[in-house]
Amino acid sequence: MTEQFVLHLGKQALVTTLLLSAPMLVTGLIVGLAVGIFQAVTQINEITLTFVPKILVVMVSFLIFMSWMMHILLRFTTSIFNSISVITH
Repeated sequence: MTEQFVLHLGKQALVTTLLLSAPMLVTGLIVGLAVGIFQAVTQINEITLTFVPKILVVMVSFLIFMSWMMHILLRFTTSIFNSISVITH
């Protein structure tokens, strides 16, 4: 196992993590921004108003993107299993 292989594996793991978390983070960010603008315009400072829509949208985006995320995770896991022979030598 070379240093270059370990760096490639780490980079692949980080990219996979970013790809898996991106849909939920982006939708949560967009909803949080919209709720923040709504709160600024109406001057409503209710703390639950920020969390409930974000939680709902993140759950819905998780359900929508779950098959795509499983495909990405399966591809990463398959590449790890295929490189076991390189890791053990």
